[in-house]
Amino acid sequence: MASNRGYRTSEDKRMQLPHNPSARQDAHWWPWIAALLIAALFAGIGLRDPWPADEPRFAQVAREMVESGQWLFPTRGGEFYPDKPPVFMWLIALFYQLTGQLKIAFLLPSALAGLGTLWLVFDLGRRLWGENVARSAVLVLAFTPQFLLQAKAAQIDAVACFWITLGCYGLVRHFLLGPAWGWYAASWVAMALGIVTKGVGFLPALMLIPLAIWRRPVTASGQQVWCMRTWWGPTLMLGTLALWLVPMWVAVERIQSPELLAYRDNILLKQTAERYANAWHHIKPWHYYLSTALPSMWFPLVVLFLLQIRSIRKLWPSSVALRVLLSWVALVLLFFSISPGKREVYILPALPMSALALAYVWEQAPEKGRRTASLLLRGALAVVGLLLMLLAAMALFAPDRLHHRADDYADAIAALAPGLLILGLALSSIVWLLRKRALFEQLALASLLAWLFISFWLWPSLNTHRTPRAVMQELEQSLAPEAEVGMLEFKEQFLLFANRPLVHFSYLAPLPQQEWNAWRWIRSAPNRVLLLPDHLALQCFDLTKKRVLGEAHRRNWVLLDASAARESCGRAVDRVPYRYVPVKKDILLSN
Repeated sequence: MASNRGYRTSEDKRMQLPHNPSARQDAHWWPWIAALLIAALFAGIGLRDPWPADEPRFAQVAREMVESGQWLFPTRGGEFYPDKPPVFMWLIALFYQLTGQLKIAFLLPSALAGLGTLWLVFDLGRRLWGENVARSAVLVLAFTPQFLLQAKAAQIDAVACFWITLGCYGLVRHFLLGPAWGWYAASWVAMALGIVTKGVGFLPALMLIPLAIWRRPVTASGQQVWCMRTWWGPTLMLGTLALWLVPMWVAVERIQSPELLAYRDNILLKQTAERYANAWHHIKPWHYYLSTALPSMWFPLVVLFLLQIRSIRKLWPSSVALRVLLSWVALVLLFFSISPGKREVYILPALPMSALALAYVWEQAPEKGRRTASLLLRGALAVVGLLLMLLAAMALFAPDRLHHRADDYADAIAALAPGLLILGLALSSIVWLLRKRALFEQLALASLLAWLFISFWLWPSLNTHRTPRAVMQELEQSLAPEAEVGMLEFKEQFLLFANRPLVHFSYLAPLPQQEWNAWRWIRSAPNRVLLLPDHLALQCFDLTKKRVLGEAHRRNWVLLDASAARESCGRAVDRVPYRYVPVKKDILLSN
């Protein structure tokens, strides 16, 4: 790819303001903070199991890919999974094959995607505005909760964010620091991979709007960045998409099974255009991101932006890059705000470019403009430290005051108390002992210490509460080896802990249809039982004949045998049950 190190447009030269020496990060500290950030990214991997709601699903789908050798059509419990494209599950499956440990593999894609995003932001900041801005942008990501929250979770969003950030990186390298046609091509390939990860991978293309407004077709040195070659980008994106779409389409047309036809239509239509325009869940008002999601998930980044409005207005006319980045962030927020369905994670892809823009504004802000933010956020950090110490004291000396708020985690609260006390002391100490350090360094260090505590102390303490391991162990002890187990209200995490075949009646089917097919199944052969939560309102079974196994996910789980089946049951659509046979038992236990 073409290298354009040091290239600046005439607009970029004008927008460079003298760096404020007091805002400059100490380069001697940077390697230590960077190492701590990388450690926090990977900390805790292998110390916990996949947790609901999404992690067990993706881990189980990846497991079935490896076990069956069939990677084109994701399945969970043998049933096609049409809700998400396959790239994220391919990555988990790949790492599972490489490591042989699903407990390690399921968190690696997000952690590596987070690391890649950090590098892209650092490198782009360095090329646009220098080392200080690059370091500050990485620190902003380190102390903005949503970034590490997603980078340390086995959800699709961190990987999608990486592809989208790579797309933005390539466009900026070409249009503002270029021409760099190799990076321009890479940006469109990244968009395609983002689409096959999570449908919104095309979001970097929105950056073409501000680029078209503020970027001239010819650079100061006479080189073209807008020309007929730019049409190669969308063509390359479509070609990359075809590598997945064409084999999938051909296989569906060749087999012509109702299940595969439904899978194709669901993933290409229902989970894309229909989900955006006519969302059926997570319905929120148009202002949800501005009023709720950003203040909570992007704190304190949002506060810093609001306190630097004057600096942004001052820098806006002279900085093409700042205008492009902030305009793109605004377009992304507008795009997601139009859809009735809204979740906090949807706006994650806008965070890296927001962090980069804020870092530039902060580094160029006058001392007076930064002083207010520093006092406010250092005070907030001290308050958080005091609250954590208070929580630890309550857990140690007045646990009854907490148990009624967290009955499910009563025993974990006492185990966490020493760690909470240490963390609270550490955060409060940062404010005083490092008071001469830059604000961003203090906030990032506090965030990273908190994530190390979460990874090494909180996760192991809560793991037994977030999995059905105890229920499945009780099931094994309660049943003969030849007994068959079916499940109503099927959840993927039960497959991860199953040491025998498990039958379910379609995750996608409504409960009455599941119940009808379960009723038929349990009466058709001996030694069959149903595993289900006891809150279900059933018509075909007598729940008074249940056998209680235990509690998991705030539900009591019970067994019903054939004696609980009533004489008759209201008929529903007949479906052949899905039967999953685990190839490897105790898959989440270390070898």
